[in-house]
Amino acid sequence: METTGRVNLAMIAREWGRIGITGFGGPPAHILLLRRLCVERRTWLSPEEFEDGIAATNLLPGPASTQLAILTAWRLRGTPGALVGGACFIAPGLALILALAVLFLAGDPPAWVLGAAAGAGAAVPAVAVQAATSLVPASFGRAGRGRAARARWAGYALAGAVAAVLTGPWLVLVLITSGLAEVAVRRREERGGRERRRRTAGGLLPLATALPALGGLGAVAWVAFKVGALSYGGGFVIIPLMQDDAVNRYHWMTDAQFLNAVALGQVTPGPVVQTVAVVGYAAAGIAGGLLAAAVAFAPSFLFVIIGGRHFDRLRADRRVQDFLTGAGPAVIGAIAGSALPLAAALTHGWQWAVLALALLWLVGARRGVVPALLAAGVAGAIAAAAGLPLA
Repeated sequence: METTGRVNLAMIAREWGRIGITGFGGPPAHILLLRRLCVERRTWLSPEEFEDGIAATNLLPGPASTQLAILTAWRLRGTPGALVGGACFIAPGLALILALAVLFLAGDPPAWVLGAAAGAGAAVPAVAVQAATSLVPASFGRAGRGRAARARWAGYALAGAVAAVLTGPWLVLVLITSGLAEVAVRRREERGGRERRRRTAGGLLPLATALPALGGLGAVAWVAFKVGALSYGGGFVIIPLMQDDAVNRYHWMTDAQFLNAVALGQVTPGPVVQTVAVVGYAAAGIAGGLLAAAVAFAPSFLFVIIGGRHFDRLRADRRVQDFLTGAGPAVIGAIAGSALPLAAALTHGWQWAVLALALLWLVGARRGVVPALLAAGVAGAIAAAAGLPLA
């Protein structure tokens, strides 16, 4: 993947900024907008080059659609293009979500704001369920048709779900272990069961647990780093990674406020990972929000700028593919499992009614996330006007 150097930086800033402003709907919308720009309208990239970019960024931890935006800009203008394109893609949504965080997390917000937040938050567990179910067909097909392979797939998914409920920020260890386990199993199968027993993960797991207890901005940076560099699957898998830290360990937010943060990350344009900025804001104000965003997105820039020219070789590596075959179902389980603690944070009957309707809309009818959250927010504002309990 060599860069072309054909497009000036002002053009990249304008076009990637436009996508950052209009990119409601998460990764599917971002991919569609980038393809229309780079392949159909401007013909900067061939369809094959663009599809290769999607495949390469899906091999990386962190927010895949953000990495695709950075990679396509890098293809056009190298490192300066990656920096400008990525920044312009991220900045509009970041500015909006921080502005909304100021409103929704204010010390004494208006009743309608509290109601809208409680309503949108009530729909978030349904969003998690929809996100998980949408990933199942491709992941299950990737596992293969063998009974043993499908049994391992189910085991990895179950491990991810249990970890999302019970382990909070240490979920990443389960994801890594699942990937390494699949690598080990497939290597043993390829060698006909004759290879000697090997240790596959022993020295890797203590890495995350070796860090000392952090506080203040150091804690914000560590939580954001896990979101940006250690979250395979991107998108909703960040929720269980953040929730235990933000609510239980550091007490930056209540459960209800965390639900609000997730909802804001879904209804604003740009990458869903912007949710981490709301957590950073709750911890340390605007400075915390900006720090969290900078740390969460920095790995995406580094992955592309340093490794972009090696992505083709990475895609062809059988071990990488096997790792993702194991980590993928664990990610799906983790996303589905995150719905349980999110739902447990709901405290009022009318919120459960909103959740039930959101499940019907998102999972039953397979309709869009943004309309569901906006409608849930309106329902919450109506509940506030009717005098229903909010806190």
